[in-house]
Amino acid sequence: MTASSFVAGNWTADSDAVFRSWDPVENSAIAEYREASVATVGAALQKAERASHAFSAHTPEERAAFLRQIAVEILHLGDELIQTTRQETGLPEARLINERGRTCGQLRAFADLIEDGSWVQACIDSAKHDRLPLPKPDVRSMLVPLGPVAVFAASNFPFAFGCLGGDTASAFAAGNPVVAKAHPGHPATSILLTKAISRAISQCGLPDGSFALLQGQNHELGSALVAHPFTAAVGFTGSLGGGRALMDRAAGRPAPIPVFAEMGSINPVFIMPDALDRRGEAIANDLGASIALGAGQFCTNPGLIVTLRDVFIEPLAKALALQPTGYMLNPDIAARLHQALESRSAMSQLEVVAGGIGSSMSLQPRNTLFKVDAEDFIAMPQLQEEVFGPASLLVECGSVDQMLDVAAHLHGNLTATIHTDNHTSIEVIDLLQCLSNIAGRILLNGYPTGVEVCPAMQHGGPYPASSTAATTSVGTAAITRFCKRIAFQDCPDSLLPPELQDANPCRIWRQVDGEPTRTAITRSE
Repeated sequence: MTASSFVAGNWTADSDAVFRSWDPVENSAIAEYREASVATVGAALQKAERASHAFSAHTPEERAAFLRQIAVEILHLGDELIQTTRQETGLPEARLINERGRTCGQLRAFADLIEDGSWVQACIDSAKHDRLPLPKPDVRSMLVPLGPVAVFAASNFPFAFGCLGGDTASAFAAGNPVVAKAHPGHPATSILLTKAISRAISQCGLPDGSFALLQGQNHELGSALVAHPFTAAVGFTGSLGGGRALMDRAAGRPAPIPVFAEMGSINPVFIMPDALDRRGEAIANDLGASIALGAGQFCTNPGLIVTLRDVFIEPLAKALALQPTGYMLNPDIAARLHQALESRSAMSQLEVVAGGIGSSMSLQPRNTLFKVDAEDFIAMPQLQEEVFGPASLLVECGSVDQMLDVAAHLHGNLTATIHTDNHTSIEVIDLLQCLSNIAGRILLNGYPTGVEVCPAMQHGGPYPASSTAATTSVGTAAITRFCKRIAFQDCPDSLLPPELQDANPCRIWRQVDGEPTRTAITRSE
């Protein structure tokens, strides 16, 4: 049995409770691991709090070097990391190699961002002593770290959203220590990644409380992590139920904290009549591949298709039936999928047109498509709940106006897609406006699976897709989640952070009296 939690540079196991890792392909247990205790949570956060000032005091260049070193150490894990994760998740080797590259790339992107320094949004409003009726003070503000961040790793992206994924990278970049709750589906993967970051911490001279790893599947562990008074913010990727529980726990603290949760999305795809006429078969083939990709275990999986009645169902069902089947990440996820498929199959308003319920013991589900009339969909809000797996629901409409009516009844989503070649159509313009109110990212003539990691990316959306539509969990803009703004009024230059000093020693872009500039300033007497 492995001591699988990591606190202040030491591996620890102070609980008799155990959990198992699982091989989805063989559908059998791999190994047993000890759960972290609530006492371990407290120890990790005490160390993180003590490390907080020292960690944030490192220069941007030093933190950037640390992020780049983490990427180097991840690559040094070599094939052991890929094969360990493949066994724990059932994900194919090529997918994992690509995801490892994405993870290292986002670490380097944050390093570049903080080296440039302009991300702190430094803003200076100069004093005007002769202003009447009252003088204007000198006011300067910027973003600064929040403090220890709790990160909950996701099941479906063991690297990119794992214990060293985007949440951890953005928290580090902002100057915060991290206490990561590993996903119980890949404990050995998390141990390897923690060994990589431990080496990076040592080589870069950071305090040993900069990172901690907690392992276990007990819900009490996550609750204690959020409730602890030293936790300043939470990053979470997972189910709506799990995310909402953490949100409620954080709101119930004596001092509430923000929870940045990505929770669930059905990512509606609207296929307009002109697109059906010109390229319906091609859309069906590509959409079938998107639904089945990764056994449907993408947060951007197209779980809802909205189009005209009796036009698209047959080619889409055929395309989906031709897609290979994959493995669910673990037995719990497979069980929840089986329960959801059973529930939908029992609804008289729905018809199974491809796939359907398989064996409750199988971790390799069928690629499934249901259909429903628009009127029934609108009357049944439960159909907007995410089904995590290779399943989608086609809503058949009698007219474009009815498609717009369906759009008007949708809850918040990460993405929404429109297929059309008629970009000046009033109906398309109205649909785009409607979907802009319920989704964080709008795609034209594409497919939602796959998220480009770039500064412009918005990976978040109105509730229940995420806890706040104002932030993203992908791209360098994710750094602002783990910051607070602080202003200094009439503060002497010697007491200001370098980013706000008159001489601008960091040479960053600043907003000075309403104008962006990198030049030094002179205070008025």
